[in-house]
Amino acid sequence: MTAAIVAGFLALLAGGGAGYYVRMAQSRRQTGSLENEARRALREAQAQAEAVRREGQVQARAEVLKAKEEFEATTKARRKEFEQTEERLVQREQNLDRKVAMIDKKEQTLEEKIARADQQAAELRQRKEQLDKLVAEERDKLQQVAGMTQEEARKLLLARMEKEARGEMGALIRRMQEQAKESAEREAKKIVAQAIERYAASHAGEMMTSTVPLPNEEVKGRIIGREGRNIRALEAVTGVNILIDDTPEAVVISGFDPVRREVARQSLEQLIADGRIHPARIEEVVTSVQENMQEIIRVAGEEAVFKTGAQNVNPDLLRMIGRLKFRTSYSQNVLQHSLEVANLMGVMAGEIGLDVSLAKRVGLFHDIGKALDHEVEGGHAVIGADLLKKQREDSTVVNAVAAHHEEVAAESIYAILASAADAISSSRPGARSETTDIYVKRLEKLEAIAGEFKGVKKSYAVQAGREVRVIVKPEELDDNAAIILARDISKKIEESLQYPGQIRVVVIRETRCIEYAR
Repeated sequence: MTAAIVAGFLALLAGGGAGYYVRMAQSRRQTGSLENEARRALREAQAQAEAVRREGQVQARAEVLKAKEEFEATTKARRKEFEQTEERLVQREQNLDRKVAMIDKKEQTLEEKIARADQQAAELRQRKEQLDKLVAEERDKLQQVAGMTQEEARKLLLARMEKEARGEMGALIRRMQEQAKESAEREAKKIVAQAIERYAASHAGEMMTSTVPLPNEEVKGRIIGREGRNIRALEAVTGVNILIDDTPEAVVISGFDPVRREVARQSLEQLIADGRIHPARIEEVVTSVQENMQEIIRVAGEEAVFKTGAQNVNPDLLRMIGRLKFRTSYSQNVLQHSLEVANLMGVMAGEIGLDVSLAKRVGLFHDIGKALDHEVEGGHAVIGADLLKKQREDSTVVNAVAAHHEEVAAESIYAILASAADAISSSRPGARSETTDIYVKRLEKLEAIAGEFKGVKKSYAVQAGREVRVIVKPEELDDNAAIILARDISKKIEESLQYPGQIRVVVIRETRCIEYAR
């Protein structure tokens, strides 16, 4: 019994010890696990702290770089601004120095002028004193010779001057009455001519104006240019009048010379198509068109020769015939008139058994002198005959051309045929208008008068003959001479021409300085 109790006690003790050791082992394992977790959490915290620290360092470096770049950019901009300011200041200082130098020079010149003026004033005073003394001496001598006092001589002189003034006043009134009568007659003729021209408006418009269509209304402003510089440049180089009015999408070119008008029309069309419209480009295009006109004239001459069947025509005569395309006589186109005369002569020559080809040749050449009549003095028949003689044309052709207006004696029947065919072509209904031809001749004479003066480079009659523009050589005439030239031209026009109203004379003196950057 006792042994059993002891055994049970020992067993209990053994079980309790075993449980203790088991609990101690579990406690140790739990303690190690917690320590491991604590160490792992510590390591993770240290890693996160290190990452945060590195990220903070990166951000700090980025902020530092950004601030540095902004500072450098600001510094660079300010430095550039300071440099520009410094340059402007240096430039202003240089300008001020130049202005000061100019002012000093002007002051010196002014002082010299004042000194000369004082000297001249002193000389004038001295001369005036001498003149007063001479006048007093002469007055005393006159009184002694005439036996009259100064008051008596004054009264006699005033009476004589009053008598002369009354005579001049009467002559002036009579002259003004005559001028008023002549002016009334001219105005009446002008009104009648205007009524006739308005009745034949399409014909007059075709002979004196050309219309250039525009793509839109905005082009008109570009043609005019800033302060009108483009339209002035175009009118100056072509010698025509450009009319820009309320006509929608159209510009009218007015001029009595058809060659100039055609050059202006083609030039304006090219400028509008190109889009670049400025004075330099205008001069370039007009020069190009003028060169192309020579080719057009040559082709027109060749076509006329081909139509008449003329053979072996000199190239110079071809160009002269082509120029007739742009000439009119009493509003009749001279080239068309020449072809018509050639055909009429050919028909008549065939009817009476003459050489048809020779007759047509005479008809084609009969008015060739009109291509040169504005350049050479004399009648167009004689001018044309001299031209044909120089080009070794047949003597029969030369005589027929010279005699078709009976200025020389006819040596063959071809001259009589030329005169008859010319009269038939000219006298048919609607062929000619005398008023237009007289008007054109007056404008040509107006340009010729202005071109006679020394120093004149070009002269253009514009505004339907109401204005003549004279371009002078600036190296030969100064501004004062240009003013005198305008007055002299106006006086010469008054003496040489008959015209309604008044004619404005505009003298243009322009200096151009051109250099090329290469």
